[in-house]
Amino acid sequence: MLLELADFPVSQIRFGTSSCYRAGTLEVDESALRRLLREDQRLTDVSLAVASPGEKVRITGVRDIVEPRVKVRGKGQVFPGTLSPVAPVGDGRTHRLSGMAVVTAVDYDGMVRSGSGAECSAILDMWGPGAQVSRFSSLVNLVLTLRLAKGLSELEAHTAIQQAEYRTARILAETTIGLQPQRLETFGLENRAATVPRIVLIQGCHTDSQHAHSRLTYYGLCVRDSLATFLHPNEMFDGALGTNATQGIGHHPSTWDWQNHPLVIGLYREHSKRLSFGGVILERIRFLTHHGKEVVAENTAHLASTLRADGALITWVGGGNAFVDVMLTIRACERRGIKTVLVGYEYGGKEGTDSPLLYYTPEATAVVSTGSRNRGIELPAPDHVLGPYDQIRILNYPGAPVVPARGAVSLDALDMIIGGVDLWGMQSFTCNAY
Repeated sequence: MLLELADFPVSQIRFGTSSCYRAGTLEVDESALRRLLREDQRLTDVSLAVASPGEKVRITGVRDIVEPRVKVRGKGQVFPGTLSPVAPVGDGRTHRLSGMAVVTAVDYDGMVRSGSGAECSAILDMWGPGAQVSRFSSLVNLVLTLRLAKGLSELEAHTAIQQAEYRTARILAETTIGLQPQRLETFGLENRAATVPRIVLIQGCHTDSQHAHSRLTYYGLCVRDSLATFLHPNEMFDGALGTNATQGIGHHPSTWDWQNHPLVIGLYREHSKRLSFGGVILERIRFLTHHGKEVVAENTAHLASTLRADGALITWVGGGNAFVDVMLTIRACERRGIKTVLVGYEYGGKEGTDSPLLYYTPEATAVVSTGSRNRGIELPAPDHVLGPYDQIRILNYPGAPVVPARGAVSLDALDMIIGGVDLWGMQSFTCNAY
């Protein structure tokens, strides 16, 4: 399976009377796009705006972020199971509009109001300290603000939001059809070298079986109490993995993150050189019993062994409960002779003096930190606010304090900033040990 990813970089977005791509400028027919999206009766209002890097703009109500892509050759179409029929993807050629994203901001309260399943949103500052901690502030962003009909369930709301943002992303990418890309990169697992170690990526995925929608979809299907699943990495580039579109959380991936997974790209670029990339194992984590955690850890390690992995790069998404599953997976792999390296964020508290990881096993001897999610940040007042909310709820529970979105904001942690937590080492932070 070979996939050509054709790159069309965007340096400017402007509204016009037609949608087209020309020399780094994306022109968007705002009226036509809004009319198309309003055909969905679950959406009561749709608006579009542009937010560029460096502008003193704050975006509120952020739920998800997507990079525009479209398949121009090969099986299936991008975002299978959501916009198109369920068909295998990951081969042929896919066009991408790099350097930009569709930032989806939604006015939605949800029906689950507390706990890990509560509906929540994030903010994004395009300038200042907030921009420095988020990978999305460097993109030229088309802000898609949606208002939903009253009474939608979590699953209905998720579906309406996701279909709107994915349709927008694909329509924008279609402006590149027939054009020559600035860069073309080919991805495939062929040409494996027998003399270098065979490495798999084990991706821990925090899901929740207690609510209508889990945090991850695979070909449009919610991932729940599944055991380990093999995934060809090219499927991720074509949008086979999606996120819960009603929850924008700093320490959970957006659809854009799945499309641009830095560890997948890094392993690909070392394929047949320093290592042989064996593919991706999706591991559902955050089982509620220790028995469930042990079963999924052993099952994941068994699949890695069946794939003849010499080593595994292990990363994750979630909180303390989910991290137990990750550590047990490291233990199970190491006991099978599969060397592991853990990549992920740490805790540490506001001052960095608390425990950085919430659970340990002796076998976890190689760990790469992508930074802390617990550090506080002071955000100055913006000149403009985009998105549905004029007020920001600092904590996610009924009656939590709110502050004006147009004022300065003090946050105790980075979770409320979309992209504020470096999940998999995509951002440029470094540290030295002395």
